[in-house]
Amino acid sequence: MNDTRKDPKAPSDRDRLREEVLDDIDEEIELELDDARLGSENGAENTDFRKTYFRELLRLQGELVTLQDWVKETGHRLVVICEGRDAAGKGGVIKRITQRLNPRICRVAALPAPNDRERTQWYFQRYVAHLPAAGEIVLFDRSWYNRAGVERVMNFCTDEEYDEFFRSVPEFERMLVRSGIQIVKYWFSISDDEQELRFRARMEDPLKQWKLSPMDLESRRRWESYTLAKEIMLERSNIDEAPWWIVRADNKKKARLNCISHLLSQVPYHDIHKPEVRLPERVYSPDYIRQPVPETMFVPEKY
Repeated sequence: MNDTRKDPKAPSDRDRLREEVLDDIDEEIELELDDARLGSENGAENTDFRKTYFRELLRLQGELVTLQDWVKETGHRLVVICEGRDAAGKGGVIKRITQRLNPRICRVAALPAPNDRERTQWYFQRYVAHLPAAGEIVLFDRSWYNRAGVERVMNFCTDEEYDEFFRSVPEFERMLVRSGIQIVKYWFSISDDEQELRFRARMEDPLKQWKLSPMDLESRRRWESYTLAKEIMLERSNIDEAPWWIVRADNKKKARLNCISHLLSQVPYHDIHKPEVRLPERVYSPDYIRQPVPETMFVPEKY
């Protein structure tokens, strides 16, 4: 017979719930500590802004959960495009948006370079496969705008393909919007000095060196070419149905808060009434005997 009596020295249910909440908050702290390793942001500013940042981030993430519930309930389809220079902080913003959301509802599309077969497809074809169905949010960590940026600067596309892209992309996005897909486009803007600082930090940090590809390093040399490509892109693809929004990203924390806050303002979501959740009583069977697990199967507890 199972003994269900509690150990008087064991933490109370209230204490255990509190530990669970703190553990969730620690996830964000872990990410922040990772950012701080050889980071480039001003330490004093980080200290002064820290309380505001965590308080606002948790509040905004709570709103994102409400947005998620609304998207699921209404069948809304949302695409968020995140573009910007290398090391502009796109990934950090995406992590904070998705951190507390259901990955079955909110997912990230970060496509690799096209393979030989994909290069022969209609340019937008491989992106279409990742568009959201009803009740889904998709964040593109780089998108079809690769053609207007890296492909143009690195000569990975012809002049004809580049010109055709700008003829097609406004109509492509208008078509998506007409079909009921909302598109929100962000360009993360950082200064020349800030990008160099972040690149140098990655070079010195063994945990982040994987983020530096030969393409990233080449982008430093071609800073002005990327600037020109960005200016043309913003001018030729800024349409009323899907306008571009610029996020000032020299300060990572402020960029995250500003972007999430703005994204929430772009969607007409509201609270969804949900039935009260009741935890059912556990069923105990007098005939059930829990079988012992061999000690050799347990992971060693080193900590």
